[in-house]
Amino acid sequence: MAIKSRSSDTYLHSSVILNKISEYDIFKYYCPQFEKLGKKFCSPLRNDSNPTVSIIQWRHKLLYKDFGQPEHTFDCFSFVSHKYECDFFSALRIVDMDFNLNLASHIEVRKFTMGYLGVKYNKDIQPKKVTIIKKKRRAWNQQDANFWSLFSISKFTLKYFNVEPISHYWINENRFHCNEITYAYKYRSKYKIYSPYSEVKWMSNTTAKQIQGWKQLKVDWHTQYVIITSSLKDVMCLYQMGHPAIALQSEMQMPDEKLISELKNKFECIILLYDNDFDNPNNPGQTMAEKIKSRYYSEHVQNICIDTSYKSKDLSDLIKNHGLETAIHFMKTIIENKLKDYEKSETLPF
Repeated sequence: MAIKSRSSDTYLHSSVILNKISEYDIFKYYCPQFEKLGKKFCSPLRNDSNPTVSIIQWRHKLLYKDFGQPEHTFDCFSFVSHKYECDFFSALRIVDMDFNLNLASHIEVRKFTMGYLGVKYNKDIQPKKVTIIKKKRRAWNQQDANFWSLFSISKFTLKYFNVEPISHYWINENRFHCNEITYAYKYRSKYKIYSPYSEVKWMSNTTAKQIQGWKQLKVDWHTQYVIITSSLKDVMCLYQMGHPAIALQSEMQMPDEKLISELKNKFECIILLYDNDFDNPNNPGQTMAEKIKSRYYSEHVQNICIDTSYKSKDLSDLIKNHGLETAIHFMKTIIENKLKDYEKSETLPF
């Protein structure tokens, strides 16, 4: 991506920078937690007590990958952009300045990195903090049917939840061709790009404000409960079983009081169905579920998870590994038991 300096004929290009220094150098400088490729560390971009991040190599590039928050997948320049809350244009200048590369004019560097330096500057020259994702839709094909049938999710449900297959997508001006099956999850003007068979499965410009399944939840559900789960895929699985559900953008995200209050007004009981990371000693999915339950009064927020004996961390895995009927029976039984526990509680309903 070439960016022309406004005060000179100098071009500042990511590839020009990478002719001088490596992606490894940039990650080491701006992410001191990074020690070596593939080794996990705690996220420097959010509160994180469990090592969920690693720098990986993907298609001849190094990427910052947060497995606890999939939308945090960045190349070295996007990482700088996210860390300092600036646009790509300014991230290039920050790197240029910090490594003394002198590839752009000093006037331009100072102008576009004042926020990074902690200096107040005119809003007219303040860099944008927006990542724009666009996509090109393609027709549904047999590969799509084969993939989603693994989780018993129909084409109707995918369309209902604004999931569509794509052939290309753009992140700002950067164009990416989809070599494997890839899907766009649409949330108004925001997108989450899902490539299930790629090493990097997620690209996103969504924020915590986009609640997955919220629009569909507004349809009248005649149930006593609502489920908060870990992904849109599980929301769609639950929808097909007749269970109302939503998911936050990240399983590590704490639902805010406004969301919980709105759910209380519509449903008597909130059930958490977070990942059972049985092969991880820290089990981050269940740890987070317990934190939510503790914060929002345990009698009214019930926690369930897929039984470890199934060797499936979430509902979609359970369907894939053991079939739809097993999943339906499991969900029916565990929800009935949890509702009985709720009704026995001496605490008044919401």
